[in-house]
Amino acid sequence: MIRVILFLIAVAAVAAGFVWFADRPGDVVITWMGYRTETSLMVAALAIAALVLAVMFVWAIIRSILRSPEQVSLFFRHRRAMKGYLAISRGLIAIGAGDMRVARKSADEAARLSPGEPLALLLAAQSAQMAGDRGAAEHAFRAMSTRADTKLLGLRGLYIEAQRRNDGAAARQVAQEALKSQPSLSWAGQAVLDDYCAAADWAGALVALEHMKSGIDKADYRRKRAVLLTARAQALEELDRDSSRAAVLEAVKLAPDLVPAAALAGKRLAENGEMRKAGKILTAAWRANPHPDIAEAYANLRFGDTTRARLTRMQTLAEKTPGQREAALAVAQAALEAQEFATARAALAPYLAAPTQRVATLMAQVEDTEHHDAGRSREWMARAMRASSDPVWTADGVVSDRWLPVSPNGRLDGYEWKLPLAELGFDRPVIEFTEAPAAAPLDMPAETAPAMPAAAAESPPAPEVPRKSAKIAKPKAVEPIIPLVHAPDDPGLDLEPLDSGLDRDPVPEPTTPRSAWQRVLQLFR
Repeated sequence: MIRVILFLIAVAAVAAGFVWFADRPGDVVITWMGYRTETSLMVAALAIAALVLAVMFVWAIIRSILRSPEQVSLFFRHRRAMKGYLAISRGLIAIGAGDMRVARKSADEAARLSPGEPLALLLAAQSAQMAGDRGAAEHAFRAMSTRADTKLLGLRGLYIEAQRRNDGAAARQVAQEALKSQPSLSWAGQAVLDDYCAAADWAGALVALEHMKSGIDKADYRRKRAVLLTARAQALEELDRDSSRAAVLEAVKLAPDLVPAAALAGKRLAENGEMRKAGKILTAAWRANPHPDIAEAYANLRFGDTTRARLTRMQTLAEKTPGQREAALAVAQAALEAQEFATARAALAPYLAAPTQRVATLMAQVEDTEHHDAGRSREWMARAMRASSDPVWTADGVVSDRWLPVSPNGRLDGYEWKLPLAELGFDRPVIEFTEAPAAAPLDMPAETAPAMPAAAAESPPAPEVPRKSAKIAKPKAVEPIIPLVHAPDDPGLDLEPLDSGLDRDPVPEPTTPRSAWQRVLQLFR
């Protein structure tokens, strides 16, 4: 709408100008070289306008003639660039489709038509990687790293190639160079961080994490920093207790639910006499994640306490997370140390129907310590061998007896407190089969029948199952993988008893009377 209004205003201005000239007629006289030309003002204006247009047209023709070589060169360059663009597009599509022959052919064509183009270099590198030519790929990435517009892409490629040939020093150098060029680059920061973690250089890892702060989530940054501070505190535990305590306290502030940080902070504060602060940290961590390490640190808050005092403290901690198995195990362990066997049995009673390995082991210790009953103790240890596993520190399929800041595959904060079979997808409960006592024969007195095992006699009676839900599926016949057939020259197994044919001849004599001819033939058998 605005353009229409402006156009109408321009037309109106031109019309007003013509009207103004028409209302004010005049003459224009030109005298030049003895000639006198006289005309009106309007005709003179039109003649001047026509002359200007003619001059402009002639100049355009001359200019096009002068620029014709450049235009022809530009046309051919544009045509060559279009061919190179099509070759690059065709090569990238071929790489995505897995067509190595077309990819290499397109890469060569793109290098010939568009040498030095970023996409042409990328196509050459990717096609070389696809063909397994590591030298050509590294050469292309190195050429890209010398350009300002493709430097980071080239460094990324060089880092990947260094990793593939297991050259840690080269990979570290490339990652550091990329990080200097762009501090917020996530892959470079992660590579430098992983390198520091692999070398257990926690101070350098903390510095590398600070460079990554702007490129990662805030919660992820806090968690990683807490893990690194905990690892640093563990490393300084025997060298500098003050620095270790400061580092682990900062880690607890960043991640209060981090078990190793809370346990170590509780120990360091208890050593320094800050019992109340240590109790608060351990209680908060226990509520978030009940763990044996926290229970142990909480039980040993006061040095020199009696075993009964530790039991009382553990019962207080267990009340904060009712119904948790770790709480019951912590109370049972403290009760066992305090010789309070009834308390230990009461704590473990809810878990005896389907005990885990730790529950069964504690019950074996209770039986052995209280009654010195080696038989009952061995029975519980046998059940511990068949029982389901307890949570452990697990990472990348590897089980560790203690927390580690880095997993075997180099992942920071890779260890988790969980069941070791959880990664394999076994989410079904472990069923413990027990042999039923043999039934006594009908003619055997009840007194001489085999006795029921003590564990089965003391266990509570199983709840009655409705008959409709107690249907037992018939086992299906399973075809053998290898057919059990006899070989042609194998006579097979004799299914008769071994002693059934020892007292007779292999070929029985006929009982019916034979003729003389038959008796003669019998001699030649």
